[in-house]
Amino acid sequence: MDNTYLEGTGVAIVTPFHKQKSIDFTALGNIVEHTINNNVNYLVIIGTTAETPTLNAEEMFAIRDFMVNNVDGRVPIVLGFSGNNTMGITDELFKVDLTGISSILSCAPYYNRPTQRGIYEHFKNLVEASNVPIILYNVPSRTSSNISVDTCLKLAYDFPNIIGIKEASGNISQCMDIIANKPKDFYVISGDDALTLPLMSFGASGVISVSANAFPKEISQMVNFCLKGDFVSAKKIHYKMLPFSKAIFEEGNPSGIKAALEIMGMCKNYLRLPLTQVDKSLYKKIETIINGIENENKTN
Repeated sequence: MDNTYLEGTGVAIVTPFHKQKSIDFTALGNIVEHTINNNVNYLVIIGTTAETPTLNAEEMFAIRDFMVNNVDGRVPIVLGFSGNNTMGITDELFKVDLTGISSILSCAPYYNRPTQRGIYEHFKNLVEASNVPIILYNVPSRTSSNISVDTCLKLAYDFPNIIGIKEASGNISQCMDIIANKPKDFYVISGDDALTLPLMSFGASGVISVSANAFPKEISQMVNFCLKGDFVSAKKIHYKMLPFSKAIFEEGNPSGIKAALEIMGMCKNYLRLPLTQVDKSLYKKIETIINGIENENKTN
């Protein structure tokens, strides 16, 4: 199976809502076209940025079907599929329709705080249940458990169907150790927009980006420059986009990116509790940054 789409830019797609908090599929379709038309390599659906904890099963299936039908094979689709009940999630994997899905992205079990052995066994069970490849997702700030270097590498070498890791630990040393010792065809993907360039400078394959919902062209260009080894050009885009990437996370994700998408006319700024809209001062700050980026784009 060709997994080289992971050498590039993935977008962690938001779930737009109407005012009454039902899913706005028209806006979702517009965001899909915006990202694909600006040269991203793949889309990640039903992940953290999609407010998945607030979606019910029927809504998640509806989003999956909508995305598969609308993307229509133009780019690969990665499906978020996580849980802290190993038996429950493996049972779901045996049953779920993965037609049109290239791989799944699954975070370490959260809240339970398992040992490294527990994390290994969890993903071992997922591999046995899945008929598509698995990308590990290490995000200790949300799960309260870190997938250690040794555990990541053991999973990578033991199971060819585990094809990569989205690394959002913020631990540069850990990322370097994984890249230095991983199998050749195992991908290390930045899970933090602000760290994409430095991670790619020592061998990461790309990014699963939140910022690319709004600025897919810029993020894709930066990643492609990095892949070509042109870090001078990549650095210019990195520093242009850095204030935006930092601002949209100041009050949490996806609160910031939804404010940005409303400012850009892509979708309304509605979230489901317990998430709330960013405050007025941050909204204005994001708007000012967006205007600056768009003005710079017009002059270049």
